[in-house]
Order: sequence, then structure tokens, then C-alpha cells
Amino acid sequence: MKFLRSVIAEMKNVTWPTKAQLRKDTLVVIETSLIFAAMFFVMDTVVKSVFGWILK
Repeated sequence: MKFLRSVIAEMKNVTWPTKAQLRKDTLVVIETSLIFAAMFFVMDTVVKSVFGWILK
């Protein structure tokens, strides 16, 4: 029971983000994911082409 009381007390101290902050942070995560996906696609294509050229 002590654990549950401490969890409840700690949850009351949590500062929850506003809708605007949550939306902004979500967009940052999506944009970062898209940037990394594009970067990995380009790197994969370049490495694939270089290995194809070397092995010819």
C-alpha cells in the first residue's frame, strides 16, 4: 500500500503538457522520423550503387 500511495503522490506532482505543447512535440517527432527515413534511404541507395559498381 505504501508503494501505491507514493505513486499517487508522485503523479500529483507531474506537470502534464498542454495540447499545444503536445502537438508541437508530436510534429517534431514526425519530422525527425521522416528526415531520418529519407537520410537512410539515400545512404542505402548510395551504398547499394557503389557495391554494384565495385562488384561489376
